Amino acid sequence: MKNLKIKEIIEETNGKLIQGNQEEECQNFSKDTRTIKEKDTYLAIKGENFDGNQFWKQALDKGASTVIVENISISEEELKNYPNKNIIKVENTLEALYKIAKKKREKYSIPVIAITGSVGKTSTKDIVANVVSKKYKTLKTQGNNNNNIGLPFTILKLQDEEALVLEMGMNHFGEISLLSNIAKPDICIITNIGTSHIGNLGSRENILKAKLEILEGTKNPKIILNNDNDLLHNWKQKNQNNYDIYTYGIKEPSDINARGIELKESEGKFTCNLNGNEIKITVPVGGEHFILNALCAVSVGKILNIDSKKIVKGIEEFQLTKKRMDITQLPNGIKIINDAYNASLESMKASLKYLAEFKNNRKIAILGDMLELGEYTEKLHEEVGKAVYQNKIDILITSGKNAKAISKQAKQDGMPEEDIIDCQNQEEIIEKLKQILKKEDIILLKASNGMKFYELPEKIQKIF
Repeated sequence: MKNLKIKEIIEETNGKLIQGNQEEECQNFSKDTRTIKEKDTYLAIKGENFDGNQFWKQALDKGASTVIVENISISEEELKNYPNKNIIKVENTLEALYKIAKKKREKYSIPVIAITGSVGKTSTKDIVANVVSKKYKTLKTQGNNNNNIGLPFTILKLQDEEALVLEMGMNHFGEISLLSNIAKPDICIITNIGTSHIGNLGSRENILKAKLEILEGTKNPKIILNNDNDLLHNWKQKNQNNYDIYTYGIKEPSDINARGIELKESEGKFTCNLNGNEIKITVPVGGEHFILNALCAVSVGKILNIDSKKIVKGIEEFQLTKKRMDITQLPNGIKIINDAYNASLESMKASLKYLAEFKNNRKIAILGDMLELGEYTEKLHEEVGKAVYQNKIDILITSGKNAKAISKQAKQDGMPEEDIIDCQNQEEIIEKLKQILKKEDIILLKASNGMKFYELPEKIQKIF
């Protein structure tokens, strides 16, 4: 273990030790007093709507040995109540978090793999981490803790791990640059460049620029790109002499290519050439996009010299983070595909394509608004409507102001009007499902997180 000493924290943050022992080590860090454990270090994060500094005493009362607070007044009487505790005061706890995490990262000479992209970050992270874990003890981003708070706290969890797999998300320029400079990745992965957050960034080209910030925190990284993505393919063509680039793909000739793809409802199979040998891989989730995720994991395994049998095993045994292609079996053979955590044009199209693979079932797509699309909002929702019709979805249910453009376009393309249902809210969706559900139906749930479609599976199950 390579724990930070209090004196190191003070030095990095330019903080002041109000009380305590500067030689003491800080092993576990937390920002939530509800989950504080004995001897934890509580970092009081101050946000727009929440001030963790209000709870420093509560953290100590619950067993924390150290608190890091931001410019608050602490009286002598209060200090007397915590004689054996460490209290550090800094100017800005968020900035302190970045500096502490960066210092922690510098203590480890281990492979650090960073993943970004418009869609597929979390599922790629899951499958890559599972492959890496077959050779190294691996720490990975939990859930979608991929922002300026989640990533540093993930790094602070490092103990005796031998590899680190991090997911990096963003909404605006500069955000991934910050994360990259904290994490200093050795391997940088970009899964694709799509339309997520295009309302904030203005164009796909600008989204590419923002994603490429992943390279800013490190020197001479190995870069892994999805070669089937048009912008990444073009960037690779222009920059292949300037960087150490590895590619994977299905359509474009790449370093790692999938061949002989077989797609089923619950799995996908393919072969690829690894170090001159043909290997057969089964991905335990349906959908072509998961084949791409698996190819990315093969690329990581190749770079890290992981045995091909272990790479295959890592892919075949990986499990998805919840709310991403999570399939629930209901009575009468009805299934819910819960892919409701987030949505963009690319992920909508991928989910609809996956739904279409259920050839022997009636297919119901329940789709909501995609958010943060700005002036592209109507156009991109119309594109989803086209995908609904092209994939021969049997029943379309939409909810949300923007989602009306989905149903409008699907109808315009030729989907029967009686198979299109616009709902005002979740309660109306449930009432419609009560009326129309039949045996063996397959239901897809897909919308941006702000639509709260993740609440629907439990409500649908109550129908039975």
